[in-house]
Amino acid sequence: MTASRELAPTRLIEVPVDPLLAVAAVARLARPPFVVYERAGTWVLAAGARVRLRMDGTGIAVTTPAGQRRVPLTAQPLRQVAEVLAEAGTEPWRAYGWAAFELARLLHLGHADGPLLDLVVPAYELVIGPDGVREHGTAPEGVAEAMRAAASQSWPGPAADLTDPDALDEDYLTAVRATVRDIQAGDADKVILSRVVPVDGEIDFPATYVAGRRGNTPARSFLLDLGGLRATGFSPETVVEVDPAGRVSTRPLAGTRALVGDPDLDLATRRELLGDPKEIFEHAISVKLAQDELAAVCAPDSVRVEEFMTVRERGSVQHLASRVRGELADGRTAWDAFAALFPSITASGIPKAAAVSAIGRNEPRRGLYSGAVLTVDSDGALDAALVLRTVFSAGGQTWLRAGAGVIALSTPEREWTETCEKLRSISRFLVPAQVRGAAG
Repeated sequence: MTASRELAPTRLIEVPVDPLLAVAAVARLARPPFVVYERAGTWVLAAGARVRLRMDGTGIAVTTPAGQRRVPLTAQPLRQVAEVLAEAGTEPWRAYGWAAFELARLLHLGHADGPLLDLVVPAYELVIGPDGVREHGTAPEGVAEAMRAAASQSWPGPAADLTDPDALDEDYLTAVRATVRDIQAGDADKVILSRVVPVDGEIDFPATYVAGRRGNTPARSFLLDLGGLRATGFSPETVVEVDPAGRVSTRPLAGTRALVGDPDLDLATRRELLGDPKEIFEHAISVKLAQDELAAVCAPDSVRVEEFMTVRERGSVQHLASRVRGELADGRTAWDAFAALFPSITASGIPKAAAVSAIGRNEPRRGLYSGAVLTVDSDGALDAALVLRTVFSAGGQTWLRAGAGVIALSTPEREWTETCEKLRSISRFLVPAQVRGAAG
């Protein structure tokens, strides 16, 4: 996070902190809308809204201190988003928020319903990183005191009986069988099918964030409450990363085995993963599509694959992982890269339009699941985390969700097992709301 992109004025808070505990403690004080986002050793809590942008399938609602207006959508909705944000002011700004998976229907099929994008330019940022703690804007009352007390507080722990990720889901097995038949008939090459697992009762989101972050090794983590929707998660990969110079990258993860903490067993399953034809094929076609998508928005000959098919550990699972990089072509922006890569190949399928259609036929609305939590800067940078390994709450319901990549070689039982393995990255860390320690 660069200081030039942060809100002014800047104030250094002289408090010794554990960044995770400090940001969770302040999240207890924050009123929605707020977003906590962790990237590369820095945590940011962004709260309040100087500007808020909400897009659905027909238009963009823009709220500022001067009031609200609505902009009808054109054929290039993300360019409209960029234009609206550019009107946020001449001072540097950063927006935080999320994109629903159904934004893919708008981008790839030309139509979509319901909320698709929600971004806020915050009134307050708390930045906790290697160089200390800084705040920008108007802080919630008691921020410094909450951070000072965070390390000594007794945070409530997880409960084991809030959900059962291993409960057999016959509907999911049936959907996988049907999708395998469709793929064999030529409808698509790969479709990621997901299933919903309910959670009993309300959970304590800040405490769950603390417990889950301690038990996971994510590429990004987040905690958000935008009013009506709460979520916390531990993203295994990014959809896209763009820096101010136009360097862009994406990291597809495809191919999965469990990670149980036993060195011998984990090494055996890693070797199995690296030698499994189904997993290798699934990963290779994902990397190939990522190359093609970046090539559409990047300078000729700038797209390259790095770290091909390494193994990355992410909480309760290990994945085959690669990195694809490029440099944006003249006239292209971070939003063009986001449009090209969204939704993530590893959460939708190949080709994307066919996969998105298949998902719509077989699943209830995904919303934030397999969409993105993102930050976008006035200097052209954008960072979007894929929303997996996440717990959600809205409308009085709390739930988890996980999916698996279905190809012609898939078996329903193995894909169901894969969803169980992924769900354990979050199901083991749920803290019920009624259990409160000194953290309050």
